[in-house]
Amino acid sequence: MPMTKTQKILARHANLASVEPGQLIQARLDLVMGNDITSPVAISEMEKAGLDTVFDPEKIVFVLDHFTPCKDIQSARLCSQVRRFAEKHGIRHLFDVGEMGIEHVILPEKGFVAPGEAVIGADSHTCTYGALGAFSAGVGSTDMAAGMATGYAWFKVPHAIAVRLKGKLQPWVSGKDVILHLIGLLGADGARYRSLEFLNAEALTMDDRFTVANMAIECGAKNGIFPVDALTLDYLQGRVTRKFTDDKPDADAGYERVIEIDLDALKPTVSKPFSPDNTALASELSDVAIQQVVIGSCTNGRIGDLRVAASLLKGKRVARGVRCIVIPGSQEVYLDALREGLLETFIEAGCAVSTPTCGPCLGGHMGVMDEGERCVSTTNRNFVGRMGHTRSEVYLASPAVAAASAVAGVIAVPE
Repeated sequence: MPMTKTQKILARHANLASVEPGQLIQARLDLVMGNDITSPVAISEMEKAGLDTVFDPEKIVFVLDHFTPCKDIQSARLCSQVRRFAEKHGIRHLFDVGEMGIEHVILPEKGFVAPGEAVIGADSHTCTYGALGAFSAGVGSTDMAAGMATGYAWFKVPHAIAVRLKGKLQPWVSGKDVILHLIGLLGADGARYRSLEFLNAEALTMDDRFTVANMAIECGAKNGIFPVDALTLDYLQGRVTRKFTDDKPDADAGYERVIEIDLDALKPTVSKPFSPDNTALASELSDVAIQQVVIGSCTNGRIGDLRVAASLLKGKRVARGVRCIVIPGSQEVYLDALREGLLETFIEAGCAVSTPTCGPCLGGHMGVMDEGERCVSTTNRNFVGRMGHTRSEVYLASPAVAAASAVAGVIAVPE
């Protein structure tokens, strides 16, 4: 039976010759990941079920990123619970304050994910790792608990939607604009429990691919996945030394639909409140005044994102009345930005630079908004109350649009 890339990975991990959409399977896992919010729930569920061992301590990763450095006693308590569990079970891969980063930046960066692998994480944006040609999906904390204990997870094999990219990205247009445009086309649930499979990727950088795969969940997709090409292999060089499998879709694989995106025609795109699919061109929103800009997150906190933002902020100042917060996605990104002089550029422009954290993305800390305030953010969600007060607003945008907006004081297109 012809299969898509995702279906081939799932079939191999279920030890089956083939699978078909809608089929329920039990698949072997290569990695299980959790953060400081979801891991404590999974740990409690394991203990409640009397499960006192993990399937492989080397294949479990904890990243304390959402509320860290801990903002209050409750967040400190959650982190302590994860640290104790990791110590008890010999789980070495615990990324804590001083060496942590945002989980979906850290895992690819540290070589925890390779093409053809099956990964679950108790965070909805675990689909990020599809940029490397892996099957990766977010799950609930109970599924994370079962995965940590057994090394397996149940899946329903997804139907697939194919995306073909043609042309090349124009100046100041990036992967963020690609995925916002696609979500606008599909709608918030237009790819519900589908595999969003990109048939080509040569026009996108690795940072672009991570951004696109990260937001696959925002149109309801189970996962987003890219082909493995020379750029992928170059990224993996020095990060992944173990053998991996590059599963390629069959030529006659069945896709529910094929979407073609003309990159030549794509323009800077923004998602208006209160859903990522509420898209518009940035040029249509020049009358929207803002009070905050956030540049970072698991979506756009990589070094390429910071380089773009810094190039637009160089020699300029953040507009009066606007707070611009820059959050590198990991310690490695932070150091690269430091060595390249990007942090100096941000600070001279009037930005606040934070240690790696999810922070404001989920309204946790480091940028929570008051009633009536608006933010242009490179994060991935703009639901009601996402970044603070239920009457605050978040506009999702690329690092280029975010930086230009910080200087203009309104939503702006880079020049």
